[in-house]
Amino acid sequence: MGQENEKISQTLRATEFGVSRQSLYYKPKKPDKDWQLKCRIEEVLRTPGKHSYGSRRIALDLKMNRKPVKRVMNLFGIKPYRRRGGKWLNTKKIEHKFSNLLLTEYPAYPGKIWVSDFTLIPYYNQKIYLCTVMDLWNREIVGLSVLTNHSVQLVFNAFLFAIHNHSRPEIFHSDNGSEYDAESFVQMLAELNIKISRSKPGCPWENGYQESFYDKFKIDPGDPNRFKSLGELIYQIYHQIYFYNHTRIHTALKMSPIQFSIFAQNAKMQMQN
Repeated sequence: MGQENEKISQTLRATEFGVSRQSLYYKPKKPDKDWQLKCRIEEVLRTPGKHSYGSRRIALDLKMNRKPVKRVMNLFGIKPYRRRGGKWLNTKKIEHKFSNLLLTEYPAYPGKIWVSDFTLIPYYNQKIYLCTVMDLWNREIVGLSVLTNHSVQLVFNAFLFAIHNHSRPEIFHSDNGSEYDAESFVQMLAELNIKISRSKPGCPWENGYQESFYDKFKIDPGDPNRFKSLGELIYQIYHQIYFYNHTRIHTALKMSPIQFSIFAQNAKMQMQN
């Protein structure tokens, strides 16, 4: 009778989350292995002459089957360099102050690693910039900011939004943009004892999580010019991020970020009982 009640309880929980009952028993198969392969893939892409390698060439370089390479590249949003708008990759050595801690650190729990980036959303004759902060543990957007410029204030606002609702992270990762490199922003992270991590210059795939998020985010709302006012567009941006966090199924998680967080918390409580 007890086992039957447990089965009914699990079925009700699965219905609540909108997933199959079997998925509640799903446990990732050593996610650190995927992370290790991700680091190996990025190491190949950082090699001079291999920046544009796709999954097939990377698999040959690593002397392994292409299938896991392609799966991990899709999982972490890793994309090889592609020349755009007549611009070539700058291969000159650029001095950068901070190393990429994601090469050795794994997001094993909430707040371990936050990543951030911003993107341009054109609206008629205006340029709208969206900056987001993502917790790598469950891919939740924990902070965001929308401005008509990409000054350091855009980054500040997104970060302050995040720490207002969440505990400060151990690591904050971004690219080497001047907005993130502003002395005021770097000093604030240092005063909060947050480790700074940066993608290597010319290696956009090292922040592929945000790149992948923006690729999909820009598709879902449709044409920005369909909104009658800037206010309507900004409202839709906030609404879309709420939908992403609470409802949209993330392929790596098999559920939305918030659902994954609840599921992991319940699983932890069951293990403790």
